[in-house]
Amino acid sequence: MAESRTVWQRVRAPRRPRIWFEILLIAVSYWTYSLIRNAVPEQKAEALRNADWIWRAEQTLGIAVEKTVNHAVDSVTWLVVGMNYYYATLHFIVTIGVLVWLYRWHPGRYAATRTVLFSTTGVALLGYYLYPLAPPRLMTSEKFIDTVLVHHTWGSMASGDLKHMSNQYAAMPSMHIGWSLWCGLTIFALAKAPWARILGLLYPTATLVVIVATANHFWLDAVGGMICLAFGYTVAYAWYGSLPHRLTRHVTPRADPPLVVEAGPAPAAATRR
Repeated sequence: MAESRTVWQRVRAPRRPRIWFEILLIAVSYWTYSLIRNAVPEQKAEALRNADWIWRAEQTLGIAVEKTVNHAVDSVTWLVVGMNYYYATLHFIVTIGVLVWLYRWHPGRYAATRTVLFSTTGVALLGYYLYPLAPPRLMTSEKFIDTVLVHHTWGSMASGDLKHMSNQYAAMPSMHIGWSLWCGLTIFALAKAPWARILGLLYPTATLVVIVATANHFWLDAVGGMICLAFGYTVAYAWYGSLPHRLTRHVTPRADPPLVVEAGPAPAAATRR
């Protein structure tokens, strides 16, 4: 029993990440995520019905301000174009940057924090499959503005010529929120500089405004992303027995056990003496 407990503790113990394995893991995981996400049947009719339900639910709750924000931002060209590029690029750049930062300066916490991100993304795939949802920009009856299409901005896999390469009805949950909140919480928990911690909190806040202003998500899509992130932290806690930021920052390399040489019988001459 004690031996099995020792093995379990050894498996759960943080290890120094290996760069080649992490790059391969991230590449394969994102390829698998994209493949599964885009392979989900594009159930257009159901996705639009779900979007109508979400919109009505938000109106009932008094939080249906997406159209107002969308139209207000669209009236300021430089602002909406900037938000379009923000939506298309920072989602990947900041997430990869945080992973590199963790790998370099917080190796003991890297694996656990990466587990949060991967678990969050994995459970999001269930949402895409079980609850197809059209983004606001595809609700023709509500006159939302597809800001990428209108302003001919590069970068969205869901607009223009690139829309055929991506599932148009995988808006719930929002991984822009799931990933940006993961980045923000990680920076806030581990950064020492106050300005960095503030930026960590501002990043998911700005992302929330961007996904709504560009009509790519409803507010409730963001709630879905937060729930997925909570699941990711639960998985990491269950495996490592602690939240990632509470683990040791550095991993001490394990020392090899000392070489033990068993003493043989004493030479005959020495015995006679």
